[in-house]
Amino acid sequence: MQRRRPTIHDVAAAAGVSRGTVSRLLNGDKYVSTSAKMAIERAIAETGYVVNRNARSLVTQRTGSVVMVLSEPQEKLFEDPNFSVLLRTATRRLAERDVSLVLMIAADDSDRDRVERYVRGGHADGVLLISTHAGDPLPDRLRDIPAVAQGAVLGREGVIPYAAADDREGARQMTRYLAGQGRKRIATITGPLDTPGGALRLSGFCDVLGRRAAKRLIEHGDYTQLGGESAMARLLERAPDIDAVFVGSDLMAAGALSTLRAAGRRVPEDVAVAGFDDSAVAMTTHPPLTTIRQPLARVAEETVGLLLGLIDGAEYTGPVILPTELVVRESA
Repeated sequence: MQRRRPTIHDVAAAAGVSRGTVSRLLNGDKYVSTSAKMAIERAIAETGYVVNRNARSLVTQRTGSVVMVLSEPQEKLFEDPNFSVLLRTATRRLAERDVSLVLMIAADDSDRDRVERYVRGGHADGVLLISTHAGDPLPDRLRDIPAVAQGAVLGREGVIPYAAADDREGARQMTRYLAGQGRKRIATITGPLDTPGGALRLSGFCDVLGRRAAKRLIEHGDYTQLGGESAMARLLERAPDIDAVFVGSDLMAAGALSTLRAAGRRVPEDVAVAGFDDSAVAMTTHPPLTTIRQPLARVAEETVGLLLGLIDGAEYTGPVILPTELVVRESA
């Protein structure tokens, strides 16, 4: 005979509390005593009770899920190690609140339409925006729904809450380091300039070099390894006398190293190469990559914290900006 599923009444009986106390705890009431909470959690484990999300959502008016929207082509999710850090950390942080994470790609208009339909269909309590580009219409289409960005949305910094690493200061750190090593012709490969990492890291580079940051020493990439290879090739063709290059991501820096190796340039003897992120890629390059460490896991935690606060009705008091760190290895 099939075993009867345990109910909230069974949990209450096992915990020695009222059904109402169990219900309040399951619905997020913060004013349940510590002793009652411990007894209820022990009873849930003993009875095998599973929360009925549909029933709970009728009471709380919440779905218990959050959508992470990645505004990049799907292949970047698997190529760029930064996205796996963000995804893993956000999933863990949300699980602590018994909230599920749904990942959606929004690389084009049809993707954005699908995201909007899903969120407005009442399937999520809030939205985490990842790698949102300037001019993307999706944030405005979701403006009455709790939404937080990982990294500022350029042009919407005062409208969309966000947490980020200090991209501009990180770029200053690296550029000062390269100049301090005696490098005279320092070039840079940026990320897309419609993203905060692309724009702010270029600004930090220019802050330090001033007029020495000539246009011919600035090349643009797309945060992919192949993009780093081709950008480095264009730089060498245009300015063959460069002796250092600050690359806006470790993945692009790996591509730049490949191009320099193929061109017969020694690293760091002929050209110093520096990246940004301190992702897993930085330790796999030859030579190991000097880079800027951005605390991506902490950024993801802060982003999720901001979103959960908005969902709970907390007031947004401003962005969370976290410091970066120079990590010196063998490439510069």
